[in-house]
Amino acid sequence: MSTGTRSARLRALFEAPELFFFMEAHDGLSARIADTAGFPALWASGLSISTALGVRDSSEASWSQILDVVARVVDASHVPVMVDGDTGHGDFNSARRFTRQAERIGASAVCLEDKVFPKMNSFVGDGHELAPVGEFCGKLRACLDARDDDDFRVVARTEALIAGGSVAEALERAHAYADAGAHAVFIHSRRKTAEQIAEFAAAWRERLPLVIAPTTYADTPTAEFRAMGIKGVIWANQNMRAAFAAMSRVSRDILAAEGVVRVEDDLAPLSEVFDLLGYDELAEDERKYADVELGLR
Repeated sequence: MSTGTRSARLRALFEAPELFFFMEAHDGLSARIADTAGFPALWASGLSISTALGVRDSSEASWSQILDVVARVVDASHVPVMVDGDTGHGDFNSARRFTRQAERIGASAVCLEDKVFPKMNSFVGDGHELAPVGEFCGKLRACLDARDDDDFRVVARTEALIAGGSVAEALERAHAYADAGAHAVFIHSRRKTAEQIAEFAAAWRERLPLVIAPTTYADTPTAEFRAMGIKGVIWANQNMRAAFAAMSRVSRDILAAEGVVRVEDDLAPLSEVFDLLGYDELAEDERKYADVELGLR
């Protein structure tokens, strides 16, 4: 394992004994904010990126559109980025091309889910069809073989619980994905409590690092996740939802008031925006590089 690269740092986080957090990012600004806040890793969320693009999280955004945004997330941050690869955007060939390109633009991991393509967001409806286990294992192996850097992680996400399956079915799938070479398993549930997650984790016995996204069971204390042996917790869509709520409120209030007086106190000062994006650094660099008198010989 190399040292210092973002992929090496993410691998070290997965291999360390402590639980760690991924924070969702859907553009360069949200990535910079989460990085500055101190999160050790980012989750380039398919839901959040699709929403920011103005489309549904149902395979409407192409994988090239997703990766265009991921490149901005990587560029705006200094921490490892795990990409929500959905189903791999097609068959094994699409998945490995997606993985190869994600690695080339600087991502540190890709997470693939075991639903069929095209997929629907896990929190919408009940028609979630799972891919055959053997087919998904082949897709994982293709992605593993597509990597140039051994530190780049391939995470297998099972949607068995989302599709109405049992914990036993989820475990059977997860063990198959581990056998196929996945570096970690993401077990997803949309119940309001973490009972299914706890049952799965107890039977899993930390065979591989276990990742969760407690979107619907967010009231569960993190201490309970630690006790379960969870390795990575993804705050999967909170930045997008915070921005959605704030922009909706501000737009309504400005239109109703025909002005900004009612909302101005709720807005970030422009000085904070400029500080976050390093305008002072640019001014220093201008003095260093643009204002130098060049002597002629």
